[in-house]
Amino acid sequence: MSVDAPIVTGSARSSASLWGMFARQARVQAVILWRTPALSATGFLLPIILFVFFGLPNADVPYAPGITMGAYLLASYSAFAVSLVMIFNFGVTVSLDRAENVDLLVRSTPLPPLVHLAARAAVALASGLLSLITLFAFAIVLGGIELAAGTWLSMGSWLLVGSITFIGLGFAIAYLVSPNAAPAVANIVFMVMSFASGLFVPLDQLPDFLAMIAPYLPTYHYAQLAWRALGVPGSADLAVSLAWLAGYAAVFFAIAIRGYRGEASRKFS
Repeated sequence: MSVDAPIVTGSARSSASLWGMFARQARVQAVILWRTPALSATGFLLPIILFVFFGLPNADVPYAPGITMGAYLLASYSAFAVSLVMIFNFGVTVSLDRAENVDLLVRSTPLPPLVHLAARAAVALASGLLSLITLFAFAIVLGGIELAAGTWLSMGSWLLVGSITFIGLGFAIAYLVSPNAAPAVANIVFMVMSFASGLFVPLDQLPDFLAMIAPYLPTYHYAQLAWRALGVPGSADLAVSLAWLAGYAAVFFAIAIRGYRGEASRKFS
């Protein structure tokens, strides 16, 4: 009796090869982050520092029915933490690679550029998740923040979904400005948007003109995902926030792709 050998099609081999390259490249990017802690420490430490200075002293102060100021600030800093990781661990590092001509190295290997970028994005998402877990654990153990398990899960899940927009923003900055200017531009753009969106100080405590600008900023609608999961009164409808974030993501990725193609044309044509 004979047994026929399984037939592996060309498309199956290609998919397996791409997945293998993606997995190996993701591991490489994770090792790079691990070996350069200064690159990722900000995304983990800064939100905790903010919570220590502003969240802990107000941990038990009432903010809204059933919600403390500590919990509200935790939601805000969680949005800040993940978007910070996406912009800097993904976008700014792409600009640094441009300065070091890593794209030239990638082009000399069988690794497709899109697989390379997808692996970086996956590691950025994993870093964002780890940043959330670290901040949540700190808030529970030292801040005494008590939320239902579903609230923790909903907040973290929606923040990771919405963070795709900020991967696009980081990618756009990486290709829109020179590599030397990218870190400074990313800092200015992100910090201004975060402050104007009420991530550091509640909007009702900011000047009126900022309250008028905030609903048009991606950071505002991103923070709404966390505030809504927490049950903050007056939070925007989920579909509205997701629509704004999807629109911004489309714009950011369009800018990034145009910049990427322009640079590829100059370097490789």
